Amino acid sequence: MNVSVVLYTSDLRVHDHPPLRAALGRENQVVPLFVRDPAVGRAGGGAADRAAVLDGGGDALDTGLRERGGRLVVRSGDPVAEVCAVAREAGADDVHMAAGLSGFARHREDRLRHALEADGRRLHVHDAVVTALPAGAVTPDGSDHYAVFTPYFRRWSRERLREPIAAPRVVRTPPGIRSEDLPARADVPATSEGLAGGGEEEGRKRLAAWLARGVDAYEEGHDDLAGDATSRLSPYLHFGAVSATEAVHRARSRGGAGAEAFVRQLCWRDFHHQVLAARPDAAADDYRTHHDRWRRGKDADADLRAWREGRTGYPVVDAAMRQLAHEGWMHNRGRLLTASFLTKTLYIDWREGARHFLDLLVDGDVANNQLNWQWMAGTGTDSRPNRVLNPVIQGKRYDPDGAYVRRWVPELAGIDGPAVHEPWKLPGLERARYDYPDPVVDLADGLARFRSARGKD
Repeated sequence: MNVSVVLYTSDLRVHDHPPLRAALGRENQVVPLFVRDPAVGRAGGGAADRAAVLDGGGDALDTGLRERGGRLVVRSGDPVAEVCAVAREAGADDVHMAAGLSGFARHREDRLRHALEADGRRLHVHDAVVTALPAGAVTPDGSDHYAVFTPYFRRWSRERLREPIAAPRVVRTPPGIRSEDLPARADVPATSEGLAGGGEEEGRKRLAAWLARGVDAYEEGHDDLAGDATSRLSPYLHFGAVSATEAVHRARSRGGAGAEAFVRQLCWRDFHHQVLAARPDAAADDYRTHHDRWRRGKDADADLRAWREGRTGYPVVDAAMRQLAHEGWMHNRGRLLTASFLTKTLYIDWREGARHFLDLLVDGDVANNQLNWQWMAGTGTDSRPNRVLNPVIQGKRYDPDGAYVRRWVPELAGIDGPAVHEPWKLPGLERARYDYPDPVVDLADGLARFRSARGKD
């Protein structure tokens, strides 16, 4: 009987898992392995360690494997050294894993491949496990990736995705392989009080419920801040508790305008991953530079601190930032607003915002986080790099009665209706009742500063 190792990274599931299915083959034994790599915390932000188990995501994976006769082996340390050690202990000739798309992940794969080959073993890397379509599956003429979303979406939509793979009925894991205990959620440091629960079982339930009851309203309601008519599946997709491929297939089977809009968002996720796979430097450097001279110094630091704390004086921006701090998640419209405000109204480096988001977002993956930030900063793939979102106009449009603001900025709970988006316009005595800061910058002044710095209208 052959033995293989399956290395889990951002794919914590047993359903639709090509590496697990390939490793099992016919009557094979497998060692499902998760390595708690301290470098991931350094590369991926402060949320990485707590989110890696996503309310027991690792425990849920272990449960799914045990229900089939196997178990999850957990080690801590350098993944290359740990994988090689486990392969030797198990007598495994083959290691299977999902393809990584970031520079960090691909470097890890290269190191692992060389180490295994030196040990007389083989590494098998499987595509379309983290994304619905492999990163390099479609390319335009003359380029190694699509730099504009719409043509990518058209091409992506015509591609035939692989069929989802059923979870195996039986997983045989050889006895005697040493494993550390899985961390309980209570033992994992968390900074967000409202951090979402997770794991494969919960993710699959949420996907099923979303497609049955929520997706039909998605096209019209996805920007409604207070209504929060989004799927909330991003953490489960990020850690692979839910398969993007399966989600696309099931949404297409459901049909309707809402499902189509949801599939488009899943395509955005693939789009960013294919950009990062082709341009791994975009995780830290401008994809398309404007040679910005971002504000620095004492005043900029004070503005950055106010933005982080949700004390900018612009209620919808502050509400979104407080939601992030509390839940480890933020509504997509809020992400756009807060990113525009930091990079264009305050003219502070997008990397400062991206770092803060990665520190708190439970769904904060490098491809989507960094490239969405670059899109909003105008240094990425946006065809209108100098667009600026006005937080007052956006607040009135997407939170018209102020419910979202009043939920997250309780200081303003006594202000009714859209007036909550402009508390500085209240009469003096009434305004004094609210312990809420004045705006850190006048919007017109911020816009003029940005246009002057970019040298364009």
